[in-house]
Amino acid sequence: VSTPSPQPSEADVETARVRLAEIAAEIADCRKCPLHRTRTKTVPGQGFPRPEILFVGEGPGQDEDRQGLAFVGRAGALLTRMIVAMGLTRDEVFIANVVKCRATENYEMVKDRAPTLDEMRACLPYLRAQIAALRPRVIVTLGNAALEGLLGLKGITRLRGQWREYEGIPLMPTYHPSFLLRGGGDDTARYWEVWDDLCAVLRRIGREPPPRTRPR
Repeated sequence: VSTPSPQPSEADVETARVRLAEIAAEIADCRKCPLHRTRTKTVPGQGFPRPEILFVGEGPGQDEDRQGLAFVGRAGALLTRMIVAMGLTRDEVFIANVVKCRATENYEMVKDRAPTLDEMRACLPYLRAQIAALRPRVIVTLGNAALEGLLGLKGITRLRGQWREYEGIPLMPTYHPSFLLRGGGDDTARYWEVWDDLCAVLRRIGREPPPRTRPR
């Protein structure tokens, strides 16, 4: 169990905010993979510049591509409810993805797909730079692509709930909210597995997990 860390100084927060804006500008100009040809907006991620928790997903969907914001569709709504159930707000964490442009079947912008390994490799330097600026106490990867992108590991069903590390930062792999939605949503066995993982994250940063409650 960890103890709560001191709050970052205003200067640290501002330094991180400036660096994140620089990275977002680089992402907006990126042409490193074919996804740039079909995107509406790049989706660098958003949240508190020096968070205790960084959530990393797969990539933008249709809603995210339109708005330029991470996790604003149905999966994002479920993630928001889980963050609130943890006793936090989205403004207190940072939410990003491995790839910053929407990946779709045949680049037709109709049906989403998982990013390819080449697409993740092209985009990963941006996420690595963001993590260096954010300096989170814990990283939570959501789904297979985020785990494979950051750590090169496959098999979220086997690996979820098991602590890992990314460059010295504790990392908790868990299921993606969209996977939970496909399986029935909030009140399912898989949801409660994710909730247990998030409670472990809270304990790691020195916070007492709230009672087990369904997200609202």
